Amino acid sequence: MFLLIASAIALAATVAVATALIVRESDRRKVEYMLDALEDGEYNFRFNEGSRFNRTLNRIKWIVDRRRQQNETESWDKLIRVLTHEIMNTVSPIASLSETLTRYIHDPAEGHREEIASGLETIGASSRELIEFVQNYRELTGVARPIKKPLLVRDLMGRVMELTRQMVDEYGAVCTFGELTPDTLIYADEGQLCRVLVNLIRNALQAGAGHISVTAELDDDSQTLIRVRNDGSAIPPECREQIFIPFYTTKGGGSGIGLSLSRQIMQAHGGTLDLDHSTAQSTEFTLIFR
Repeated sequence: MFLLIASAIALAATVAVATALIVRESDRRKVEYMLDALEDGEYNFRFNEGSRFNRTLNRIKWIVDRRRQQNETESWDKLIRVLTHEIMNTVSPIASLSETLTRYIHDPAEGHREEIASGLETIGASSRELIEFVQNYRELTGVARPIKKPLLVRDLMGRVMELTRQMVDEYGAVCTFGELTPDTLIYADEGQLCRVLVNLIRNALQAGAGHISVTAELDDDSQTLIRVRNDGSAIPPECREQIFIPFYTTKGGGSGIGLSLSRQIMQAHGGTLDLDHSTAQSTEFTLIFR
């Protein structure tokens, strides 16, 4: 009798463990599916509400999707504000000057030739600025699909260093590159990545950097990290949330599309571009390739 009870208990325990393992494996697959879907920007999936675990996954998906929609709305609001600001700043003087020049033309008195010439010159300059602004916007919204190929980061940086050599020398700065993981390899569009890195180096120089350091490594999650660090002026705290917004710039004469375009390029590569930190000692941007 005792052996029969013991056998039943052992059998029940075995069944319970096997069931738990099966359920755990099933739940693991669900989590992996959800993570893959979210990473690919797919939010239309939904798990059967039959279990608490499934309901929890659905709730997580709903929270992530809601936050994504909020972020997109906020981004569009910011973009519209910047576009409105830039366009109004250019168009308002043109409208005002046009009215003034119209009055001069119909004024029978002489002596308005210089005012008319100056006004037309201002209108021409403002019109050219508006055309340049629109061209920048077209460039920002027309990022080409990357043509990816295996690329050693040291070869990529060799091209970047050559492209920026004269600019770095003119600023009296030093730019270095080091591999923390030997033979760091990425799958990327060389031309587009050159553009991102050249932009980051140019920004650093314009911020007064004397030394710019670029490093490449493979982290514990098999992600490739390219860090661009400089000792230039810190980005003000109130600007750090804005620097990736199209047309936002703290530099006089800047287009405000460099960092936004660079982030779009990284997103097209399935990666990210983020500002890690910015202090009086150093500012660091990180490119992450997954």
